[in-house]
Amino acid sequence: MHEFDVGNYTGSGRAEFLRHVGLYGITAERLSKGRSNLEVVQQMLDAGIRVIQYREKEKSGREKYEQCIRLRQMTAKSHACFIIDDDVALAAACDADGVHIGQDDLPIEKARALLGNKIIGLSTHSPKQAQDAVRRGADYIGVGPLFETHTKADVCAPVGLAYLDYVIQNIPLPFVAIGGIKEHNIAEVARHGASCICLVSDLVGAENISAKVHALRSAMDAAFANGKGTVK
Repeated sequence: MHEFDVGNYTGSGRAEFLRHVGLYGITAERLSKGRSNLEVVQQMLDAGIRVIQYREKEKSGREKYEQCIRLRQMTAKSHACFIIDDDVALAAACDADGVHIGQDDLPIEKARALLGNKIIGLSTHSPKQAQDAVRRGADYIGVGPLFETHTKADVCAPVGLAYLDYVIQNIPLPFVAIGGIKEHNIAEVARHGASCICLVSDLVGAENISAKVHALRSAMDAAFANGKGTVK
C-alpha cells in the first residue's frame, strides 16, 4: 500500500483514492477489548490503514468532539483520511475530511451545503439507492451489508455479493464493501472486484491489529493474483 495525501484529490474526484487503499477502518470502542478508540486508531494507522471512520453512538457530544479533535490530529500526521459517521456538525467542528451518512440521515444536498468540498459517502443497499447516490452527488458509496452483521443495531438484511457485482458493473463512484466481512471471507469479496473493504469487529477486536491487517492484506492480494491487480 502506498502513502497518499487526501489533499491531492479534489472536486468531483475527491474520493478516488478509495480505489487504492485496500482497507477502510471504522471505530467501535465497545468491541475493542477494553482499548479506547484512540488506541485502536493509532494501531490501525501504524499498520498502514489510511482511511478511518469515527462511528460512536454511546458517548456524549462533548466526549465525541474531544476524541475527534485528537483523531483528526493523528490522522493528519499519518496523511490519512478522517471520516465522521452520520454527524455533519461534528465533521465540520473537527475539520474532518468528510462524513458518511445513511439512507435515513441528513440528505446529501443538505450535507453538501454545510460541508462544501468535503467528502460525502452514502450507505446503499440496492441498485436504486446506488443510482440515486450518483445523481445526488455522493463522492462514494458504502455497499452492503454483504453478509449478516451484528455490529450495528439498525442494520438491514444482507444484500449479498450480487449487489456488489451490480455496483462494480454499473456505478462509476468509488465504493467501500462492508457488512459481515471477516478474515475468512475477505478473499471472496476481493475476488468479486472490491478494492476497498471495511471490517469492524474482526479488526478492532483483534488482539494484534498489525498482524490482523497483514493477514487481511495478504488474503486480498492472493485473491487479486488472478489478474485484477494488487492492493497498492
